Amino acid sequence: AIRNWITTVEDTHYIIGSVVGPHPFPMIVRDFQRVIGDETKEQIQQVEGRLPDVLVACVGGGSNSMGLFYPFADDKEVKMIGVEAAGYGIETGKHGASLGHGAVGILHGMKSYLLFDADGQVQEAHSISAGLDYPGVGAEHSYFKDSQRAEYVSITDQEALEGFKLLSRTEGIIPALETAHAIAQVAKVAPNMKKDEVMVICLSGRGDKDVDQVAEFLGDEL
Repeated sequence: AIRNWITTVEDTHYIIGSVVGPHPFPMIVRDFQRVIGDETKEQIQQVEGRLPDVLVACVGGGSNSMGLFYPFADDKEVKMIGVEAAGYGIETGKHGASLGHGAVGILHGMKSYLLFDADGQVQEAHSISAGLDYPGVGAEHSYFKDSQRAEYVSITDQEALEGFKLLSRTEGIIPALETAHAIAQVAKVAPNMKKDEVMVICLSGRGDKDVDQVAEFLGDEL
């Protein structure tokens, strides 16, 4: 849709749902999505009396994570971790980790980290979650990476499935497979944190849409 829009701008308009594409669309999406971080900041101070130590969110195009991160951008004591899709494994080339394993290029009217081959052709991204298989990422995430304001890691499909099961089993909340990537990273980080440290994870979506897919991957019948 974006590719079609930027070649027919005279008579076409596309409402982007992520922080990608040319200005001002990433800014518009970010500023609406920042309600996530604004409410998190207000509520965590009401409950804990301070800011969190760590924020964790999944990253595809980057809208939910930017919505969480942006209000905390100037709070240097808050660590921000974005979780990309490692797909079948980074070494296979079948992944969606443009920040961690891509390079700078131009796509859809923006300069950002992308997945492309030696000929400059954009590569198809892969993730078990549809929302994380974009071959690029919002430019503001690229800025956070280059300025070292945020850390970006990646989680494989299999690890995401374990995250899906973990939250479903322990909290009775079925997360989206996109969110399951962040949960899997939380499971890695939390054991190394102090008991009085606070971590906030963005549950960006519900997993009702993914139950059949997860059952198929796990070999279960519903």
